[in-house]
Amino acid sequence: MTDAKTRIDETVKAHDVVLYMKGTKSMPQCGFSSRVAGVLNYMGVDFTDVNVLADDEIRQGIKDYSDWPTIPQLYVKGEFVGGCDIITEMTLSGELDQLFEDSGVSYDKAAAEKIREANA
Repeated sequence: MTDAKTRIDETVKAHDVVLYMKGTKSMPQCGFSSRVAGVLNYMGVDFTDVNVLADDEIRQGIKDYSDWPTIPQLYVKGEFVGGCDIITEMTLSGELDQLFEDSGVSYDKAAAEKIREANA
């Protein structure tokens, strides 16, 4: 498992935003992954996607790495942010915008507002 942990650690530290998900950002393979990738794509966030279905070591390794049992998992600037429910809540409350601003991650503020308006 050390190899997987090393690869995960290198990936989350090498990219500003990383989403460990089932499928890819252009072709999610589960509803939860689709929701988070959809939010990030809609907000214009440049993120790296890692398909856990393509590598069993990474699929289990990411759960051990974060001590979080489910996928998807979002990392910003090397820090674990959360899964689908947390990202959804943060998007609707504006906390995700704040996290991106504080982290220097560019995103479309108008798109974020549209998500909140549509869910009000």
